[in-house]
Amino acid sequence: MYVQGVFFCLAEMEFNWVNMPFEWEGLVPKDVEESFEDPFSCKLMPDSPRYAGESRYFNLGMATTGYGIFSVYRTNGKQIRVVMARGFTEDETFFYQRKMNQKIG
Repeated sequence: MYVQGVFFCLAEMEFNWVNMPFEWEGLVPKDVEESFEDPFSCKLMPDSPRYAGESRYFNLGMATTGYGIFSVYRTNGKQIRVVMARGFTEDETFFYQRKMNQKIG
């Protein structure tokens, strides 16, 4: 289970792409950044004890190309550090579309 409600102003934050701990697998930093700027993106905080000791958050958003991207990230309030990013799974696509429809109407 996840709790939604992580809010921050991207205009004041920068992405830290130095020494990324994952392979891009067809993604580019611009697409990941765009997924955070998506007005329908879902930013989530895990409520699992597994993540209790780590300040990690999840983002599900679309790049302007229409490609859905799931990201795990951390932030210090000034920078966003993406720990992992990949394309949506089928379940994540369904979740994203459901949340988008809730926001629309």
